[in-house]
Amino acid sequence: MAKQNKAWLAIIILVFIFLITVSVSGKGKKDKGQVSSPDMITIDSMTVFGELEKPAVNFFHDKHTNALEKKGKDCKACHKEKDDKLSPIFMRLKDTDQQEVMNIYHDGCIGCHKDTAAKGDKSGPVICGECHKEKPYVVSSRQPMGLDKSLHYRHSKAYDKKCETCHTDCKTGIYKKDSEGTCRYCHKDVTEEDRISMEEAAHASCVDCHMNVAKEKKETGPVKCGGCHDQEKQQAIKRIDPAPRLDRNQPDLVMIKTGNKALDAPGKARMNLVPFNHKGHEEAQDTCRVCHHGELSACNKCHTIEGSKDGQNISLEKAMHMGGADNSCRGCHQMTQQEKECAGCHVFLDKKQKQDDLSCAKCHVEPLAGFSGDDEAIAKKLLASRRSVSGTYPNADIPEKVVIKQLVDQYDPAEFPHRKVVNKLVEDTKNNELAAFFHSGKGTICQGCHHNSPASKKPTLCGSCHGKTPDEENPFKPGIKAAYHLQCMGCHSSMKIDKTGCTDCHMKK
Repeated sequence: MAKQNKAWLAIIILVFIFLITVSVSGKGKKDKGQVSSPDMITIDSMTVFGELEKPAVNFFHDKHTNALEKKGKDCKACHKEKDDKLSPIFMRLKDTDQQEVMNIYHDGCIGCHKDTAAKGDKSGPVICGECHKEKPYVVSSRQPMGLDKSLHYRHSKAYDKKCETCHTDCKTGIYKKDSEGTCRYCHKDVTEEDRISMEEAAHASCVDCHMNVAKEKKETGPVKCGGCHDQEKQQAIKRIDPAPRLDRNQPDLVMIKTGNKALDAPGKARMNLVPFNHKGHEEAQDTCRVCHHGELSACNKCHTIEGSKDGQNISLEKAMHMGGADNSCRGCHQMTQQEKECAGCHVFLDKKQKQDDLSCAKCHVEPLAGFSGDDEAIAKKLLASRRSVSGTYPNADIPEKVVIKQLVDQYDPAEFPHRKVVNKLVEDTKNNELAAFFHSGKGTICQGCHHNSPASKKPTLCGSCHGKTPDEENPFKPGIKAAYHLQCMGCHSSMKIDKTGCTDCHMKK
């Protein structure tokens, strides 16, 4: 028996050593080859001709640029030039046929590597498998880059507000004032028949411009991948805050309409029209594309009442109300509600999809009798009439403490600092424009906890809805014990309050 036990012990030790060895050796192999860099780009240009025969190539752009600089060479070593502009693709102006493009890469890359090695310098691979790897240990840290309001203002100021410098139409060469838009409206994610991708367009224009300015010995933007796409360098970019408003002759206030003149007439639409603070929303966002994701025009141009091809068959109603879509009004508001200061209440209200009788009227404001004027004047008057009541009830009407003692068993009653919590919620949201607009009464803040009670100074108690045991006919109505724990601990978790243990609220008996 003793021999048997020793045998089993030996087997266990051997297995343990084997597992440790495999784990360590595997980890060593992964760490040794693993690379993380913002300049890593994937060369998969051949996909325009069909499915790739070999894996795409991971290429480190800045690494090659730095090596060329040491030899006194510049971007023209790899990129052709036309009309004083560099082509963003390797050693060609456009894709021709599959064999020719493949030869350009192989002759250019392998040829350069061989020449460099022949001179005794450190060089790159010349064998297929060393470039076309099935599972390369590469992690790209490349971050997307774009022009927010701050960066846009810096460019505008540098060029003395000569918007035509960037906003001239690529095809026609014509600049139309007050019709400026982002390049992304024409240049999409991938190259199309008549236009290059946004990535290629941005590198061809932005990097080229930075290089030309640098030739004049002037301060300019980055020309290497890491300068734009490295997270730390992005965070180090000087910010103008607040950035001056974009100058495009846009309205301060508008009435959101359907685009159908008959329906947009007073009293004709199914719902009242929505007055919209355009300037206020601009100030809250870093870029116009948050809302104008297709083009800088009214939403109803693409999103018609019935839906159209230009708007991906999404109707105007859905475009405005679609939950979870960051381009829709409701979706954007929901994202704000997920912020720490708001999530404690809205995490429960949103799950219940609670809609009170006034929820639609908070946006679809009833027209003012006898008032007329242009859309901006009407919107201004309606928004002024719709301003919310800030804060909540006076402290004298808010109980200072509430003792929760219905569940006394293993623990003493929980003492809830009621007034302190209410005042904290008011303080956290008082500067939030969205909350200021939608918290429409003194009792709105109370409904985060008293979610099924009308807003009042004395809302009904939790026990009036939640019994001692769960409601078998309504799975969304838990028993009183579960209701308290879900509400309190859920709020703490959503607002990142480190009090979720039993004795954080109850003293143990």
